[in-house]
Amino acid sequence: MKTQMRAYAAAVLIIAIPGAFAQNKALSMLNSLVGGQLPTAPAAPLPTNGAAAGGDLLQLLSQSQGQIDEAKEIEIGRQLAAVLLGSKPLHPDMALQRYVNRLGRWISLQSSRPQLPWSFAVLDDPGFNAFAAPGGYIFVTKGLVDRMDEAELAGILAHEITHVVDRHHLNALRVKARAGLVTQLLAAQLKNNMGGAVSAQMLALGRNLYSSGLDQGDEFDADRNGVALATRAGFDPYGLASVLQQLRTAAPEDPLFSLSLSTHPPAQQRLDQLAGAMGSRLDAYSGKPAVSVAHRLGGRR
Repeated sequence: MKTQMRAYAAAVLIIAIPGAFAQNKALSMLNSLVGGQLPTAPAAPLPTNGAAAGGDLLQLLSQSQGQIDEAKEIEIGRQLAAVLLGSKPLHPDMALQRYVNRLGRWISLQSSRPQLPWSFAVLDDPGFNAFAAPGGYIFVTKGLVDRMDEAELAGILAHEITHVVDRHHLNALRVKARAGLVTQLLAAQLKNNMGGAVSAQMLALGRNLYSSGLDQGDEFDADRNGVALATRAGFDPYGLASVLQQLRTAAPEDPLFSLSLSTHPPAQQRLDQLAGAMGSRLDAYSGKPAVSVAHRLGGRR
């Protein structure tokens, strides 16, 4: 496999639940990056207060899987994306934002769910993280992008796109909500503490998911299908493997990697799974010259 590598983590830094104004402002900024480029599915407006947002989210997640149709899935993703954007701002480099959004959207068009309102953005954060929310919302940090070539970044975006396509986060949120958090919420309602309880429950639900990570099977699936998706989009199939090679050598105590290492299967195990799935079948698509993000941006970075 290729030895050019960079750090990767599919994790989120949810800190606080912003108010409705901050949520709508953040989502408006995100929409300004993607508006008019591709047709997107309509999304419902955000609720007018944090408690309503949390209540709607928990109510949707407590329903049976068959009741969460695509429109509801997108709304859940919008609310989680607003929470994330309320805790970490978008990076101010609009050329970089447009590049990552175009790259991600091109890859998403090769997936089995191209009709989702796919949105990709860079958070102004030095860490090495990536985050996917249901319905097509994907974020990467500036620190991650700075350490990627284009094929590696494509591999990461394809991995995250696969999580969305296969509803990994949505299913995990449902399991966690139905396992206890919604029960706690109903108990709080009886004590007439609905507003604060809902906000706390929504925050707890997101924190619990992104601090514990997805099932190992979901991560292996996103690796395998992400490699196939990135290859289908025209990128070197070994981009993600290159990232995992770097992650394999990271020290567990390094704060830049600790969250990724704690929420994902061991990198060597992921590499072994990939090697078994890929074999030499994609070698014909490898060996392409590496292209830096700086080159795509005209050497400005």
